[in-house]
Amino acid sequence: MMITPISETNNEKMTIEDMIASVQQGDITMQNYLLHAYQPFIAKCVSEVCKRYIDRRDDEFSIGLSGFNEAILHYSSHKGCSFFAFAQLVVKRKVIDYIRSIQSTMIVTSLDEKYDDEQVENTNEIIVATNFYMEQQESWQRKEEVKDFSEQLKAYKLSLMELAEVSPKHRDARESAIQIARTIYNEPKLRDYVIEKKKLPIRDLLKIVKVSKKTLERNRKYILAIFIVLNEGYVYLNDYLKGTGL
Repeated sequence: MMITPISETNNEKMTIEDMIASVQQGDITMQNYLLHAYQPFIAKCVSEVCKRYIDRRDDEFSIGLSGFNEAILHYSSHKGCSFFAFAQLVVKRKVIDYIRSIQSTMIVTSLDEKYDDEQVENTNEIIVATNFYMEQQESWQRKEEVKDFSEQLKAYKLSLMELAEVSPKHRDARESAIQIARTIYNEPKLRDYVIEKKKLPIRDLLKIVKVSKKTLERNRKYILAIFIVLNEGYVYLNDYLKGTGL
């Protein structure tokens, strides 16, 4: 599936549900934007199934991309689940079906596979086994996310150990730094600057945030680390940011 990258959009102020609604009404530009912007998320979902690192060159990634596109077209917020939870299942199903089609001897189990009473004697055992499998998958994904995050930090001349040392001690300071990182991520020009230069646009930030230059410089490394989390679309590390209430 070919995707046209979009460099400048007004999507930063829209929720994911708004974007999806726009696509379902025929907005091809928005569809291309979503397929481009969430490629890291797609790659991680596919990697979970394949148990190896997946990038855009792999056939499995193309299958996952197709699944993500299907999720966009068929998602409904009225069904009571988040889009990303729904998309993750659709992407995995597509990849699992693809693997089964090319390698029939491979045993792959879907997370939401259904069993009926005639096939199993003890439903509780199936529940326990499925929960155990899900825990293993989640643990593996968390490790992969941290590993990838560590590699991304290196590009900014940072490390996990260093990050632990420079993280703001007070909650207010952490929340302020996270909000600044969100501001950078949501402003295309600031985002592109950080990605290219691997440093904070201090001068431009001082015009739009209510903190001093000294504070920005003191929390520079932490802000950059949070920006990486946002920009790479990490699922579990983003859960931490949601927990801050921001």
